[in-house]
Amino acid sequence: MAFIHTVLQEPSYGWKDANGELSKPTPKQIFAEFFSRLNVFKDKKNWLSFMSWAMVLFLAPFLFLFLFKYFSVTGLVIAFVYSMMVMGTHGTIWYHRYCTHGAFKFRNNFWRFVTQNLTLKIIPEEIYAISHHVHHALSDTPGDPYNAQGGFLYCFLADANHQPVNRNLDEKGFNRCITLMKHTGVTCNTYAQYKKWGSIANPFHMILGVVANWAFWFTVFYLLGGIGVACALFGAAGFWAVGVRTFNYEGHGKGEDKRREGVDHNFKDMSINQLWPGIVAGEWHNNHHLYPKSARSGFKPHQVDSAWYYIKFMHMIGAVSHYHDSKKQFYKDYIKPVPVKAVAEPVFCPTTGKQIFATDII
Repeated sequence: MAFIHTVLQEPSYGWKDANGELSKPTPKQIFAEFFSRLNVFKDKKNWLSFMSWAMVLFLAPFLFLFLFKYFSVTGLVIAFVYSMMVMGTHGTIWYHRYCTHGAFKFRNNFWRFVTQNLTLKIIPEEIYAISHHVHHALSDTPGDPYNAQGGFLYCFLADANHQPVNRNLDEKGFNRCITLMKHTGVTCNTYAQYKKWGSIANPFHMILGVVANWAFWFTVFYLLGGIGVACALFGAAGFWAVGVRTFNYEGHGKGEDKRREGVDHNFKDMSINQLWPGIVAGEWHNNHHLYPKSARSGFKPHQVDSAWYYIKFMHMIGAVSHYHDSKKQFYKDYIKPVPVKAVAEPVFCPTTGKQIFATDII
C-alpha cells in the first residue's frame, strides 16, 4: 500500500466501511477514540495528542481571568486582532505554506526561528504538516484526516483521532517522514526513539520549546500592558486554537458542495473560497488547492492575503531567499482576458488632408 495511505494512524473505526466508502463514526465512537488517544497513562505514545489539547486547557484560565477580572474594551479589541489576524496569519505562513508545502525558503535558520516563534506555539508541527500532505492527496475521500463529509466532530477532533503519525512505520517510512519534517527545524527522534515514543518529534525538545516560547511571550505581553494584556492575549491564543480546528470542516463546505462558479475554480475537491478566513488569515482555500505550493493564495484584487504580504516583505529584506507565486498561472489558466475591440486606423483625403469619416462616404 502506498505511503500516503499508511503514514497516519488509522482510527479504530477505520477510514472506510465494508463498501469502501467513507466510514462515518457516531459521536460516541469519535469521543471514545478521542479520549483513548489522549490517555498517556495507557500509552505514553499518546504524548503528542495529549500535549496538543493540554496546551488549549492551560490557556483557558487566562481567558477566564481576562473576562472576569481584567476585562476592558481595549483588551478585547487587542485580543480579537491577535486571535483572528495575528495567530491566523501566522498559522497560514508557518504551518500551512512553509512547514507543509515549502512555498518559500528562508535564507538561514535565524529567520526560520523568528517566524516559527512569532506567536504563541500551540500546534505541534508534526501533527499539522504530515497529515496535511495526506489531506491534499486524498482530499474529500476516505483517508482524508479531516474529511468534512464525516461531520463536524470528525474534523474538530481530527488532530487526536486522525492526524497522528502511524506508530508502526518501518524504517523506510519513518525516514520519509523525516524528509517531510527536516526543513521545519523540529528536532526529530531517531528510529529507536520513534519506536519508544510513537512520534517523529522528540518530546523533550518539543516541550522545552513550548515552555521557552510561552515564557518569552508572557514576559513581552506583561511588559507591554501588564497582567491584563498578558491574560487577554494568552486567552485569545487559546480561543484561536479551538476555532482553527473548525476551519477544514467549513473550508470544504461542511460536507456539501458549496462551490460557486466564478468564485471557486478548483472542482477536483470540495474546497471553497471564504471571505472571512481569506481576509483575516489569507486562507483562500479553493485557490490554495489549485496551487498548494504557491506562497500567495489571494490572486484576485479583492483577495487580501496577509500571509503573502509577510512573505513578500521578508523577501524584500533578504530573510526569504525564494518563493513560488502562482498568480500569473492562475490568471492564465482560469481568468479569460476581456477582448479589446480593434480600432481602425484613420483615413485621410489625399487632396485636402482632412480625415475621412464613414458618414462622408456616399
